[in-house]
Amino acid sequence: MRWRNNIIVIILLALVYFGVAYALKHRLISSFHQVNLYWMGINIILAVSLNLIVGFTGQLALGHAGFMAVGAYVSAVLTLKLGQPFLLAVVAGSLASGLVGILIGLPTLRLRGDYLAIATLGFGEIVRGLLVNIDYVGGAAGLNGIPKMTNWTWLFIFTVVTVLLIKNFINSSHGRACIAIRENEIAADAMGINTTFYKVLAFSIGAFFAGLAGALYAHYFFLIQPQTFSFLKSFDALVMVVLGGLGSLTGSIIAASGITILNAALQSFGALRMVIYAVLLVLVMIFRPQGLLGNSEFTFQTLLRRKGGSGYYDYGKQTD
Repeated sequence: MRWRNNIIVIILLALVYFGVAYALKHRLISSFHQVNLYWMGINIILAVSLNLIVGFTGQLALGHAGFMAVGAYVSAVLTLKLGQPFLLAVVAGSLASGLVGILIGLPTLRLRGDYLAIATLGFGEIVRGLLVNIDYVGGAAGLNGIPKMTNWTWLFIFTVVTVLLIKNFINSSHGRACIAIRENEIAADAMGINTTFYKVLAFSIGAFFAGLAGALYAHYFFLIQPQTFSFLKSFDALVMVVLGGLGSLTGSIIAASGITILNAALQSFGALRMVIYAVLLVLVMIFRPQGLLGNSEFTFQTLLRRKGGSGYYDYGKQTD
């Protein structure tokens, strides 16, 4: 059963990659839709990585934009000022974000609930404040002229790799430990799980991939400014996670894609765009408070409608 699903996934991914590559090569996609296509990939990485922290480990973090900023600026400095290769810059930016995640996570993850949210929110604002006052990275004006090296192939590869790595982590014994912490931290601690280690581990992995999203962003839009990585960017990522479902990777992917498309569709409404956007989110939360998929995963059984199959995979149950 699993091998057949894997083959279907590989075929679908190949169709998406080559279909979009063909459309881009023959200019069948407008510049506006190309921008939103790249935003969709970046948002998927952000939402999936934040879901590992918030949805699967149960730690309310509001500083994801700060990690994205670290990855964006470190990678941009390496390519723009130091002339390093794109791939090395992306990896270095991601590692820098992961390291910052460890340094921030060790003291803050001893906090819980609202206190942790406030601490991580403060971290994001500290990063933005530091970037504004560092002349080497352009201060408030930011960095301009970053080499445009993020293409469709790199975006597709990094997005797929992010989802696969986080999925495998969640399905591992380490991921199960994170889920146990989410369900009941005191009980998990009593069972011998090193809760501080696993919370910091999930936090640093999420930060690593947020840095990856920042590096891809910097090398596609070739201009980064501190205000781009404000609290609102962290809030956007959190909305995608909550809308898709806390503890659902496919929910995060669907929500990130849907919100990107929704933002693009509402561009013509001007100032009313944010009002409509907020109303739609409120309606979804009223009628689907657990998010689109809750803590379950969308599977091909939904499409195949197999007898006895619910179409969703629950992490609380045995793997298929």
